[in-house]
Parts: sequence; structure tokens; C-alpha cells
Amino acid sequence: MVQQQFLEVLDRDEAEARWHAVIAPAALEPEVVPLADALGRVLAEDVRAEVDVPGFDRSNMDGFAVRALDTYGAMEEKPVRLRLNAEVLPTGVIPAVEVVDGSATTIATGGMLPRGADAVVPVEQTDIEDGGATVVARRPVVPGENISFAGTDIGAGETVLFAGTRLTSRDTGVLAAIGAAEVAVVRRPRVAVISTGDEVAQPGAPMRPGLVFDSNGRIIADAVRELGGDPWFLGSYPDDEDAIRGAVERALADADMVLLSGGTSKGEGDLNSRVVGALTPGIVVHGVALKPGKPICLAAQGTTPVVVLPGFPTSAVFTFHEFVAPVIRRMAGEGEAHRESVRARLAVKTNSERGRLEYLLVGLVEVPDGELAAYPMGKGSGSVTSFSRADGFIRIERNVELLDEDTEVEVHLIGRQLPLADLVVIGSHCVGLDLIASELSREGLRVKVLAVGSQGGLAAARRGECDAAPIHLLDPATDTYNEPFLDPSLRLLPGYRRMQGVVTRSGDEREVTALLDDPEVRMVNRNRGSGTRILIDQLLEGRRPPGYAYEPRSHFAVAAAVAQGRADWGVTIETVARQAGLRFIPLRPEHYDLAVPAGRWDRPAVQALRRVLDRPSLRARLEAIGFASPDPPEAS
Repeated sequence: MVQQQFLEVLDRDEAEARWHAVIAPAALEPEVVPLADALGRVLAEDVRAEVDVPGFDRSNMDGFAVRALDTYGAMEEKPVRLRLNAEVLPTGVIPAVEVVDGSATTIATGGMLPRGADAVVPVEQTDIEDGGATVVARRPVVPGENISFAGTDIGAGETVLFAGTRLTSRDTGVLAAIGAAEVAVVRRPRVAVISTGDEVAQPGAPMRPGLVFDSNGRIIADAVRELGGDPWFLGSYPDDEDAIRGAVERALADADMVLLSGGTSKGEGDLNSRVVGALTPGIVVHGVALKPGKPICLAAQGTTPVVVLPGFPTSAVFTFHEFVAPVIRRMAGEGEAHRESVRARLAVKTNSERGRLEYLLVGLVEVPDGELAAYPMGKGSGSVTSFSRADGFIRIERNVELLDEDTEVEVHLIGRQLPLADLVVIGSHCVGLDLIASELSREGLRVKVLAVGSQGGLAAARRGECDAAPIHLLDPATDTYNEPFLDPSLRLLPGYRRMQGVVTRSGDEREVTALLDDPEVRMVNRNRGSGTRILIDQLLEGRRPPGYAYEPRSHFAVAAAVAQGRADWGVTIETVARQAGLRFIPLRPEHYDLAVPAGRWDRPAVQALRRVLDRPSLRARLEAIGFASPDPPEAS
């Protein structure tokens, strides 16, 4: 028998495309596991917090809850004396007494901040006088000092982890903080691993000349586990067609993927390809223009992937990582691997076989000028140690026959990846941004989001520290959002429209003017530098109502302050207000856009961001939670 499939040697990308068209790799169905078993698993769904963290305005130290304004001017020589309220606030106690002008309340670390207070004076900076009736503050504090506002760490309704995230101990800590006892994760793909060949002996078995210990089975099974799969090693089988067929049938009955190693040549004795060729549809590709790994066999039973890897260890490992690993990662719910690379100079002249994409293993050494030199690990595809000892590999394209000494090459590192983000987003946070980041995360991109406000994001973008800065800045002079704040170094990427408005508790039917005119009504402000703060200051027209110095940094924290009664009104977006059950008075729609450094506009991650923003399915999800598409550009 002659293996006719091997006569058609395909380009690497064409081979993969043909195989994927048959197996249609996708994430497996989710399963729910206890939080204690979630470490290392991949999230199947976004996780949203159902509580604020912290759940209340919390003191960060032992001391006295005060109005910061009452401490201004305090110093050792001229301290400020405040009337000490009778109430004492240890942890777990809900305050009953408001801190009013000239008063203070004793509070413990972790205690709930009472209404009216906006800062805590540390106990070591105070004295008690008048038999406990007066507290003496020897230094001033500013609003927000020594307290953590409710919802500033995590806001109820905020997406804390995105689908596709492989959970680390830091992630499980976040899940514990929001009270998640169990979590939906992607089921691990069960991958059957079968070694074949008369010459193969299992480690620990007697050795004789002509035999080799089975390293492929161990390497492949553990590589499956590293990728998030569940390896099922069925052992090794001699060159017996019936025995191999029985092993494959057993594997197909209870596995999501079947991997064999050994016997992928084009000779008549290739029993593995005979067995696999009898499947339906059977062999899709047998032979790829790749070195090492040309004889790989890609097949399927239905949509279940079946692969016969080369017998030589280096060939088996390379073809596993080139063709099998991406499918396992996708089945396990993860995106494609992003391998770190460094630039180096080739230490010796290297020949390559024209017509095949070659992966050349190299070792890296540092040369005196600080650059790196790459030395080929020329032990051949039968080497067991080459892959484990190499620092990385270079790709030699199929039309290249020679790389001269001192040629600059890109070295893709093996096992030395740094956890770098693909897309860094710094600026104003929004639940709509969570949806965008989730969409990118599902595509395998690592997205880092830092919430620093619109102005902070613009500054980061101008310094080139991020790929995109979400902003919603209103220019009072032109009554225009965002565009007036850009300079030639930045480009505007339209995001969406969202409604800003005043929120009060349900049942409070007062209009905005009544709220502003009532001196007993307390507001919750927003941090300076945020887009919402600009709108608030425009609304107040120079007024400084009670609570003006109370400046949480998120829409969630504003909603929490009003809902929990620490403030009577504030400004937030409609989506957060509705979620918190608050009354919402619309003020104006605002433009939530992204400023992108011009030099990063065509980076792959930014291109992915632009594609996602144009995706109708994402637009539908945004509109479902109240975020409208940007206005179409005006006709010129």
C-alpha cells in the first residue's frame, strides 16, 4: 500500500485551514465548579459583581471621622478642637449619628463612615480633653483622606473577570471578595495520547539495543496538561494494525481529541495512517512543507480531531505546538498563544532547504556590546534535548536557502513569555468598556484596563503609555465632546453615546433646581479630572453644596453613596442608575470615545479594537444596556 495523501505536500497555512474546516475547533461546553477547584481553569462567562467592594465608606485606620473642612489650619501650636459624639464605631456597626459642623465620631479601622464625614484623623494625631467630650486634632486632613469609598474597588454590576481568563490565585481572590462560591468554567478537553512502534518501551521497562524509551508520550501528555487539557495516556502499542485500531476506537469513544505518535512516513508500513484513513472523513492532510515535521497527518472522525505526529521527538513537539496546541487552547476556552520574541544576530551561517518553512532551534548568549547572539541547536529532529535546552527558535521562510552569519533574526522564546497585555487601555471606565474588553478577551487578546479618569487617560496617551484612552470631556467653550482636547499626536476612535443625569433615591421626586437650592441636601461629587466632574461644575455654576468635597472615582461609587443614604443626589450614567434602582433625571447625552496615539493606530491590537467596535453584535449588546452608536459623520 502506498500513502497517496502524502504525495500532496501542502503549505503550512493551507494545511491548517483544510483541517480546521473539518474539525471547526471551538470552546467546549461550560461546567460549574466550586471556587476551591477553580484555580487554573478558564472562565466560560464574564463574572459580574453583585456587591460593592468595599460595601460602604470604610475607615482605613483608628481615629476620628470628621468633616475635613473643620480641620483646616490645625497644627501642633494651634490645634483644632471638635465636639466628640457619644457614638463609637467599631467594625460591623451601622452609624446612627451624623457628623455635623464642629463634631467628630470615634471610629475603628474598617468601621463604616457616618453620614456627614468625609475624612478620618488618625488617633496618633489627636488628644482627648474635657473628660472625653472633646477631641483635639493637631494636623489637618483633606476630603477622602484615610478612607476607602464604597464601590471604588469593585462596583455592583461591574465586570471583574472576563470570559477566557485562566484563573490565577489573584483572580480567585477577587471571586472570593465578591462572594462567588462557584464559577462557570470551560470543560477541559480530554485528549487521548497513544504511542506506537515496535521499538518503543515505556520508562522503567527493560532496555535492549534497538529500543527507545517513550519520551513522546510523556512530552505530549504533559504539554496537553500545560495547555489546560486533560491528558489520557493509553500507553504504547506495537506495530500491529488491529491493536492500534482498537486503541483508536477506545479513545474516540471517550475523548475530545486523539493523538498518536510514530509511523507517519509514506511507506507501506505506516499502520497509523491506515487506521486513521479508515475513519470518516479520515485523513485531511498528510504532509506539510515544514521542517521539522513534514510527515504530520491531520485527520478527523466526524469533527473530533485525530492527529498522527512524527515519531522523532523534536518533530513531534514542533508539530504539536504548531497544529495541535492552538486547537486544544481553543477547546479549553483560551485564545492563541502570544510568544515573546527578541532580536538577535545569527552566530553562524545557516543553510535551509528551499520549499519548506523551517523552525530552527537556537540558544542565546549575550555578547559584549549587550546584544544577543543566536547559536543553532543543530542536533536534528531526532534529538530529545534540543527543544528542552533551546532558548527559542527562528522561522526561516520557505523561499530562503541561506542565512549569513551576523544576520539579524527574530527569536521566538520558548517558555519564557512575559504576561504582557496586548492592549493597554487607560482612561475613564464604563460598563460599556467592559463589553468591548470582553469581546477582545474572547478573541484571545490580553486587555489591561486602568481607570484614571478622562484627563489622566489623555495624558497617558500623549506619553505613549497606552493604546487607547477612553474619554468623555465636554469643552464648555464649544459645547463639544472630546475633539477639542486632542492634539496632532492623537486620533479619535468613536465609541458610543451614553446619558448622564442626576440620581436620587426612589421616591424623592424633587427636580434638580430644588435639590441645588436646599441647604440640607447632600451631594456626592466626582473626582477632578473626570469628564463627569466637568458636567457637574457646569451644573453647579459656582455653588458648593454640602458634599461637594466628597469625590469618589466611579459611577458605581456615586450610585452606592445615594442608594445607601450617605448622599442625597449625584451625577452618574443611566445604565448604572437603573441597575442601582435609583431615580434618574437626564441631563444630556455624552460622547464616550477613545483617544488613540497616532503611532499606534495600525498596531494589531488596536486594529482588533477598531474591528470589534464596528461589529454589529457588539453594537447590539451595547444598545441593550443603554449605549447608543455614535452619530454618523456629516456629509461633506
